[in-house]
Amino acid sequence: MNRLHLHLPHLEHNYKCIRSKLNPETALIAVVKAGGYGSDPIKMAKRIEQLGVSALAVAYAQEGASLRKAGIQTPILVFYPQPEGLETLVENELEPCLYSTTILEQFRQLLQEKNRTHYPVHIKYNTGLNRVGFPPEKVDWVLAQFEDQRFELKSVYSHLAAAEAPKETPLSKTQIQSFLKLKAQHQASLTSKPLFHLLNSSGVFNYPEYQFDAVRCGIALHGFTNRTEWDEQLKPVAELTSTISQIHQVKKGAFVGYDHGWEAPQDSVIATLPIGHADGIGRQFGNHKAKVLLHQKWVPIVGNICMDMLMLDVTGAPCKEGDDVCFFGSKQSAADFAKKGETISYELLANLGPRVERVTHE
Repeated sequence: MNRLHLHLPHLEHNYKCIRSKLNPETALIAVVKAGGYGSDPIKMAKRIEQLGVSALAVAYAQEGASLRKAGIQTPILVFYPQPEGLETLVENELEPCLYSTTILEQFRQLLQEKNRTHYPVHIKYNTGLNRVGFPPEKVDWVLAQFEDQRFELKSVYSHLAAAEAPKETPLSKTQIQSFLKLKAQHQASLTSKPLFHLLNSSGVFNYPEYQFDAVRCGIALHGFTNRTEWDEQLKPVAELTSTISQIHQVKKGAFVGYDHGWEAPQDSVIATLPIGHADGIGRQFGNHKAKVLLHQKWVPIVGNICMDMLMLDVTGAPCKEGDDVCFFGSKQSAADFAKKGETISYELLANLGPRVERVTHE
């Protein structure tokens, strides 16, 4: 019915492409949050672990716990630990990225209760994205916390707000300078030698001179970077297909879909697919906004996309019930398809629901 094909050789290609842009000593942190960007987080993480990444990263503790349960041994960072997930974090030997006084103090209290020392942690600074992170002016307070033997500082990092924008934007330049200052302050104060990292997927392609000790890559491993010229160096891992459930004829002037979403300009042939906005193909892709590939012919989605189904105008495209249809893959990437709905590959992939079967190809 509906399948997301995951081509693991493409994942390996993307990994090698990213590594080719890095110094041999630069660590690669592979981000596998949000269900592995809508893929199969366990299978993706296992293959990435085999490729030799330095660490994995997830958003929340439960995601990391699932990876541990599946046998993943590689260090796992938790980007946005929440108070209710701290116990899970310690139970599964996950490494929190501490981003506020509140979460740092709560984690310290938990370590004290469990009589744990030298627990690996990471510090996140907010240099301009204004999402989470310690403000740079808090650096002296942060540094003082590492007099406490309960913590072992493994890395210090920040996140560029517009890494894909033509370099250097004023904001990116300000963020880079702020991070360089933070790096110097940490190195002058600490006897330990934490890693420093700033770049995400787009940053690796745009600012390789600021790769520091590590980089964090998620979407690039899946074949996307937010810039077409960089995407051309990568291979999309995911390919979404569905099958035709029914084909029927409609007369000129007949309407297709809810709310009279589309009026046939001529006698037309309509194919219905068993996939809809509950599966991640949002309503913004309907009404001729996006096309899909049917036997090497592009056919438009017509009418308003339903919760469980959508309709195609297949007039002039020979087909039958049971035929496969491709939404995105090698001929039309997820990034290209996403643009038709005025969104991005991240959102499109992460929104693919559990009714879409994940199929891996070695």
